[in-house]
Amino acid sequence: MLVDAATADDAAVYRIDENRALVATVDFFTPIVDDAYDFGRIAATNALSDIYAMGGRPLFALNLVAFPRDLLREEPEILGAILRGGGDVVRAAGAVTVGGHSIDDAEPKYGLCAMGEVDADAIVRNSTARAGDVLVLTKPIGTGVISTAIKRGTADPPTIARAVESMTTLNRGGAEAMRQVGVSAATDITGFGLIGHLRSMLRASGVAARISAGAVPLLPGARALAEAGAIPGGTRRNIADAALDVTWSDAVDDVARALLCDAQTSGGLLISVPAAKADALIDALRAADTLVAARIGEVVEGSPAKIYVST
Repeated sequence: MLVDAATADDAAVYRIDENRALVATVDFFTPIVDDAYDFGRIAATNALSDIYAMGGRPLFALNLVAFPRDLLREEPEILGAILRGGGDVVRAAGAVTVGGHSIDDAEPKYGLCAMGEVDADAIVRNSTARAGDVLVLTKPIGTGVISTAIKRGTADPPTIARAVESMTTLNRGGAEAMRQVGVSAATDITGFGLIGHLRSMLRASGVAARISAGAVPLLPGARALAEAGAIPGGTRRNIADAALDVTWSDAVDDVARALLCDAQTSGGLLISVPAAKADALIDALRAADTLVAARIGEVVEGSPAKIYVST
């Protein structure tokens, strides 16, 4: 076992021979958008992201389904659309869906148990960030706020479309760029938000970080919706949980703080790269058409997991 739960990494990694290792992960959740096909796509993209965060390549996936039996009888096309969306994403990743398991449940849930492979000597861990590294983000943030606004009926169609585009964009390009350049560490941004996942990487690596709130890209409409009060419960919990480890500049307002802690679904990769390789990584990410390639801060010496946020 090369990577287990000890460092709260994104996936488990198990050596299968001298050169190759198996990457294993699982993730599923309740619907966050109204369209069943898009929900399937988002859930599958999110599950596969853990494999990419380790620098791996997806091989195959198993469906995980919870669905109300009565609704399945009345409107079977809903579950069909969810599974079709998930299957399309798995195929787009170059992998295959080989089965799965379903249960009767009052609340629909969908996701994947996903398997991939990685070169045993090229695993990207969350525990190997080093002081002096540059922090690079590959997707804008704000999906938690936008998903909450969707539930409240306050998100307009263009805002929803951009959020869905982000959540259904595979992190394959980011993984390819990491393998090409060689990076120190990485993680993907999901339910604990940018601050929460950065903090986990810093804690596992024994270092601290400085980030600039203004350098973090936001999805269009996310700030306005946050200002209007569309803050998810998970985001509020993240803010409270981060209080002891984050030092906020007075110039960083409450809305910016909420967005940096916003509970993401299918977010981008947060990559810690040696400063000498940062330009090469940015170029590789752009060549791979990642949604963004943003320098948001740096890893520094300091109390493990401490984060300093400026404007």
